[in-house]
Amino acid sequence: MIHIVLCDDHAVVRRGVRDTLEEASDLKVCGEAGSYSELRETLRTAPCDVLLLDLNMPGRSGLEVLSTLRETHPSIKVLVVSMNPADQYAVRCLRAGAQGYASKAADPTALIDAVRIIAQGRKYLTADVAQMLAESISEPDTGATHAALSERELQTLLKIASGRRLSEIAEELMLSPKTVSVYRARVLEKLKLSNNAELTVYAIRSGLV
Repeated sequence: MIHIVLCDDHAVVRRGVRDTLEEASDLKVCGEAGSYSELRETLRTAPCDVLLLDLNMPGRSGLEVLSTLRETHPSIKVLVVSMNPADQYAVRCLRAGAQGYASKAADPTALIDAVRIIAQGRKYLTADVAQMLAESISEPDTGATHAALSERELQTLLKIASGRRLSEIAEELMLSPKTVSVYRARVLEKLKLSNNAELTVYAIRSGLV
């Protein structure tokens, strides 16, 4: 039996994933969490071989949670399940320690296959992600400029490009407005841009939003 924990801030999504996984007789969902704090509590009691982790959550992002888990629960294998485009996030997640990257829009049976593969200690890579990973290894210096952004900086960029005000971003990320302003300034500097309008254009042209 493969024991699974779900971490996604949307209860409806968790319900759908749970129903999908439990169609397989060898998979069992042992716990659910809607945030990092809930995940920590869940992992104290629920057995977990594979964690299905969303990227976009309030407070700590999925990538930050992933990084922490490598230290606190190194035996847990992580499958990132996200709506974010694979060409922008899959390689980043794999480098951060995930064993696989799956789209929420994918065929449900693919999710079952992914969990089984990861539980066996193997990586789950779609053909597209495998190609991107190979290219990133063979051509490490040709990546997009935003590849140099930290996870928080990338989150800030995406939220600005989505029309959020700094106060709204601060609330969603559970940070102070001053801290968000610092992230915005770093993004502008690293991308050599001047204002929010240019940030938005950059995000659209890069396929980030």
